Amino acid sequence: MRAWIVAGLALGLAACGAPPAEYVIPAQKWNDVVIEVETRPIPPKVGMNEFLILTTLERGKPVPDLLVSLRTDPQGEWRQAIQDGHSGVHRRAIPIQSVPATLYLELRRKRTDEKVELEFPLNISQ
Repeated sequence: MRAWIVAGLALGLAACGAPPAEYVIPAQKWNDVVIEVETRPIPPKVGMNEFLILTTLERGKPVPDLLVSLRTDPQGEWRQAIQDGHSGVHRRAIPIQSVPATLYLELRRKRTDEKVELEFPLNISQ
């Protein structure tokens, strides 16, 4: 009986593992800030997708003083992401309308005029 319980727990833990390694959006740098993007679902699909933007300094410390906006349409309206505390993680759900798709990010430093626009190509599953 214990063997069945242990096997069930092992399978349950394996199901909670990391996302598939074959889908990775390469990180980009802006000055000393490293920007990583994760999507939900993995890989993203046409329709609504949640984007997690992780901003850290090269030393691994979170960057709490950024405003992050995103869009998937180059002519579309910017949508500001919501920051999770001071963790350097920003979230926003926005639609992907077509294939191929690109995620456009605008990052602004609070209290300064520094800003940058970055592009992250997305591999969409249909």
